[in-house]
Amino acid sequence: MNPTRPVFPVQPETWQTARMASSSLLSGAVDVLTAFDADHTEWRLSDLSRHLGVPTSTLHEQLLALVETGLLVRVARGRYRLGWRLLKLSSALYGSLPWYAPAHAAMERVARAAHRLAFLCVLDAASGRVLCIARSVQGRDGPPVAGELDFELPAHATASGKLLLAHAGQPLPRPAVTFTPSTVTDAGTWAAQAQAIRAEGYAVTADEWAAGTASLAVPVRGADGGVLAALGVSLPTRHLREREALLRALQDAADAVSWELGYRAVTTGRLRGAS
Repeated sequence: MNPTRPVFPVQPETWQTARMASSSLLSGAVDVLTAFDADHTEWRLSDLSRHLGVPTSTLHEQLLALVETGLLVRVARGRYRLGWRLLKLSSALYGSLPWYAPAHAAMERVARAAHRLAFLCVLDAASGRVLCIARSVQGRDGPPVAGELDFELPAHATASGKLLLAHAGQPLPRPAVTFTPSTVTDAGTWAAQAQAIRAEGYAVTADEWAAGTASLAVPVRGADGGVLAALGVSLPTRHLREREALLRALQDAADAVSWELGYRAVTTGRLRGAS
């Protein structure tokens, strides 16, 4: 008879330590990848180290691992750029969202026609976060506005966030951070605003995220009438006098996309509550 091989039980703390280490590695990789944006298409090791507050030795190991997987490419000594594998992944994601291509085209048309920053935002159902998945500044007049490069937006202080929360029937996020004196943090006030957003067909903010910045958003709907995304524009608060024209441009663009997706209860050219 062969001797029985001894089995040494793995201590729970060993598994916990391994899980924590894996989580830390993944979090570090995500931080590295999200440091890249339209203004930072390349990073030097030293600059990225300062930006993330991570030692260069640790960061160098993370960068090498990401290069090996194809998520980053090394383009010069100490310089890195997003890799081709991310393009493949993004193509797969867009392919799974039949509404994205027409909504993106509509966003670009709005940006060109309105000369404003236009955007597409979605509500991540799992986390309740509002994510800005696309932006266009084609033909924009004027300076940048607050938060225009942010991926995650404050749901209770932006028009896109309010519109998506209202149609999802969600309460204010907790905690609801006060950004300015105009930020809505009271549950009763939000309940009234949410009802108005659903009734009027759009959301508007003024000086709620940052003083001097306003935003407008309307829903893009699927065939069943469910809200898929928010299409909107951001502009200086003083230009809200253009609100009616901007809302009509947004609604026409969103209605066209919704119609293409099979939604038939659209009212192109008419906005309740716009005046």
